Amino acid sequence: METNKHTTEAALLNNPRTQEAFDTAENSIKVYGALSAVALLAVIAVSSSGHMVNTFMWVRAVLLPVVAVLMYRMTVSASRGSRRAFERVSALVVIMPIAIVGVDLIPGVCPPWYAGMQVVCMLPIIRAAFITRGSALRAAFPKSR
Repeated sequence: METNKHTTEAALLNNPRTQEAFDTAENSIKVYGALSAVALLAVIAVSSSGHMVNTFMWVRAVLLPVVAVLMYRMTVSASRGSRRAFERVSALVVIMPIAIVGVDLIPGVCPPWYAGMQVVCMLPIIRAAFITRGSALRAAFPKSR
């Protein structure tokens, strides 16, 4: 008996474990977005109180909440069956924490309080990295040969 590939993929995506994993990933990215917005508000507050905020901090503080919205949209698209969106999200959630924290560790780039805030912002992304590499989502998007 021949199995219809699309029917099998739809069944995997509708699996409760798969949907729970996607829900958790979506919530992690929402938390990341909220924390990034708090980081932006902190930069605004520090700047308005007369302390120095460099261009790097401004650019990152503005871009990361925007990235959160885009990542959330990609995660929702992946939960609806988009392999391409899933591959992008699963790559981003691994690369982002390494890149963000790595750049923050360069001496003189940003003050320690900002680097610490960025580490906290990356915690939900790290959680999403583990989820996207979990068995539920690997089964829903098996590697094509």
